[in-house]
Amino acid sequence: MKGKTDLVNRILKQAKTPWKDAAAVNSTRWKLFNSLKELGLPVETGSGGLTKFNRKRLKVPKSHWQDAACVGKVPSNLVFKTNQPLLIKATGHGTRQRCRPNKFGFPKSHAPKAKFFQGFQTGDLVSASIPKGKFAGQYVGRIARAISS
Repeated sequence: MKGKTDLVNRILKQAKTPWKDAAAVNSTRWKLFNSLKELGLPVETGSGGLTKFNRKRLKVPKSHWQDAACVGKVPSNLVFKTNQPLLIKATGHGTRQRCRPNKFGFPKSHAPKAKFFQGFQTGDLVSASIPKGKFAGQYVGRIARAISS
């Protein structure tokens, strides 16, 4: 960094600029907090240090959903009735890539034109009710590939 005063000045200038994203997140957070309080819902906040203290005291693993239970005043007999609250998986919005290449970079296949097929998309959770036959019963599953035949 010696002899690069312009670079050092540019870095220091950027370090002193206000964090616009952090300010937006904080203002949104406080607006949400006040709106929930106006509705009369029991809302509680706490510092990150208090949350960590509660998590360590109760021997709770650090995951987002369990961390949220350790915010603020927490009873000493906190019990989780499940190991996983929901089945959540981010599947994204698809891709704009129209042609898929092979390992050498040459065009291999084209992506399907439609993103949905008969209202279904890859990753959707569906329930099937089959009334009779060899496979009769109730089935719940995830669509592996929603493409037309």
